Amino acid sequence: MSVTVDATAGLRAGRASSILDYGDRALLLEFDGTAEVLAWTDALRSAGLPGVVDIVPAARTILVKLDGHRYQAPTRQRLNQVQPDTSALAETPASVDVVIDVTYDGEDLDEVARLTGLSVREVVAAHTGQPWRVGFCGFAPGFGYLVGGDERLAVPRRADPRIKVPVGSVGLAGEFSGIYPRESPGGWQLIGRTSAALWDVARDHPALLTPGMWVQFREVAS
Repeated sequence: MSVTVDATAGLRAGRASSILDYGDRALLLEFDGTAEVLAWTDALRSAGLPGVVDIVPAARTILVKLDGHRYQAPTRQRLNQVQPDTSALAETPASVDVVIDVTYDGEDLDEVARLTGLSVREVVAAHTGQPWRVGFCGFAPGFGYLVGGDERLAVPRRADPRIKVPVGSVGLAGEFSGIYPRESPGGWQLIGRTSAALWDVARDHPALLTPGMWVQFREVAS
């Protein structure tokens, strides 16, 4: 896979820090943070750029997949006309797309309280107190990286990852919250569990969470 750096990429606020030719059928846009990725993902999807077959956000990048090499140059030029609305990211949505019920009895709940300086009840209140947004997906089918929660909940990953994390476990790692869609190894700090099906191939849309969705966590009894 050849990757060519565009030395003229815009460095202004709200612009990509660099734009790369990712092979001959894609462009890779790099940003300083997930908030910019979210704003640009929304803007790119509504821009109607020619030849775009998919837009794939990640933590600090967006991959713009194209229907052939002939679209790389014109798409790069059109990117200068895209105007992402970064102000909307600070607004609380009038409604959310998904409400997820969580029982807050995770094995790392006490440790998260210690790391944050909050009580256990304050950790739960912080996690449920405001909506999160799906920034991007990865790791496993149905796993969404949720951003925009209470900043006090930013905690490091566990020093010793678990060999098995139960399906439905709700965790924290860095700026993100997430839900394990299946049993797997993992190093996130576990604060609770949910019975919500994050991935179901029998549904028209197998993934419960997709980039851009707003998610509200709600505490329920065991």
